[in-house]
Amino acid sequence: MIFGEWTKGVLVIAGLSGLSWWQTLVLGLLGLSAGGVVAAGVFAFLAIIGVFPRLMGRTKTKHIFLYETLIVLGGILGNVSDIYELPIHLGGNLTLGIFGMTSGIFVGCLVMSLAETLKALPVISRRIGMAVGLQYVILAVALGKLAGSLVYFVKGLCM
Repeated sequence: MIFGEWTKGVLVIAGLSGLSWWQTLVLGLLGLSAGGVVAAGVFAFLAIIGVFPRLMGRTKTKHIFLYETLIVLGGILGNVSDIYELPIHLGGNLTLGIFGMTSGIFVGCLVMSLAETLKALPVISRRIGMAVGLQYVILAVALGKLAGSLVYFVKGLCM
């Protein structure tokens, strides 16, 4: 009866205690389907703007299938750990630092791929009349983002 009590607790928390089992099942399936569609759209967007091919090209790998598998597994495991709030007790601050650094590298690749796809950099430099120094503007934006993130985490605003 533990499973029945657990599911009743989940339904009460979710506000679904008045629904029958089949209505709850249909809502669950609809939620999973909608989440799958959104995730597929995000992965398709990342593939179209060239993040994954750029990473594969930079590493000069021949294992394309391995990259694709790891990308999908990373998305699935990230969602599962976010939904169920699974604690990861592996390495402490060192692991956290490595994860943060690799996440930052990925976001940087994403931003640069998007900028290249949209051909935004030449347009921006022409619009603001900047002949030289655009790389410094980009660096300043990145450092500002870094400083904001550090303040956010050091001050404990993320809790």
